[in-house]
Amino acid sequence: METLKKNTFDALTGMRAIAAIMVFVYHNRKYWRDDLPFAVMRFISEWHIGVTVFFVLSGFLLAYRYEDSPLESKKSYLKYILLRIARIFPLYWILLSFFFLDTAYSNNVDTYFLQYSLLYSLFEKYAVSGIVQAWSLQVEFFFYLLSPLLFVLLKKNWKYCISFLLGLFLLSCTIGYGLHWYNGNPEVFLYPLKFMMGNTFFARSLEFFSGMLLAYLMKKEKGLEVLKRLKNPTLYGGITIIIFTAAIALFARNNFVHGVERWEGRLIHELFLPVAIAVFFWGLMSEKTFISKVLSTKLLILLGNASFVFYLVHISYFNLKLKSYLYLPDRNFVLLWICSIIIYFCIEKPLYNGCRNLIAKIK
Repeated sequence: METLKKNTFDALTGMRAIAAIMVFVYHNRKYWRDDLPFAVMRFISEWHIGVTVFFVLSGFLLAYRYEDSPLESKKSYLKYILLRIARIFPLYWILLSFFFLDTAYSNNVDTYFLQYSLLYSLFEKYAVSGIVQAWSLQVEFFFYLLSPLLFVLLKKNWKYCISFLLGLFLLSCTIGYGLHWYNGNPEVFLYPLKFMMGNTFFARSLEFFSGMLLAYLMKKEKGLEVLKRLKNPTLYGGITIIIFTAAIALFARNNFVHGVERWEGRLIHELFLPVAIAVFFWGLMSEKTFISKVLSTKLLILLGNASFVFYLVHISYFNLKLKSYLYLPDRNFVLLWICSIIIYFCIEKPLYNGCRNLIAKIK
């Protein structure tokens, strides 16, 4: 395979910022519910797909970077997992600790272990507690745990990988529904199916798989030839993303529900949309277009680097606390990005670099 240039992934970093902005707009759509036409509002109500963009990107980056190297030895897998923990947990733990210390906001939340371990988001009963949007970190971390094995299976045969993921999904459904049959599942663990489909890795694993498959094809000569046959992947991938998002939105009956709540919308969301996103990513890496140039600008790269912080602060505790001091007409959009950039440089980046240096010393 041709050696990729150092800045090949710059546009993907910028795309992280776009995904984070989409999620912000999605979470604030309620303020425009009475002002925007139903068709527009229905489309914006599916901008939760920004999370799907993150999942596909995670699948691609981890598969492209690590392949099966974490499974070379117990030590390599340990270092890999510790790096993944260092990537998402420290900042989350800091924000969560402030949340628990501020009893005016956390007085009804006492699920400390579940919150700190992210396991809370496997229970529908606790899914909207604590740092609500951190449910996606649980999905990410399950992928981190399993990705080395998944890539080994993918390299052997994609059917093995799909079969394994399908088996995990069926097992999780069996556990949730088995508990419901046995004792009513009072904590609502991995139940019901609607909750499972939106909040767990077991139901959303194909989003990561699409990114992994892109990395696999890029690393194989025959796979790269297949990708190079795609004409204008940025244009057609982007258009297809819009079409699939609009198609999902068509299944929403009103401004208060999502198209993915219908099985038709969920099918498009899990089977077809991730493929379109992967094609779009390939276009960003292989073509020089106006879109890739914009996404590769210093501003978008900066916002992309700070997007993880932005995602964790744009709603829930940090945002509520910020609103209590200052609430600007743009729903604090710009102010939240400023805070995110400061936190990225002063806390997240130094913490991760420090953890990475410590982990590198493991012998």
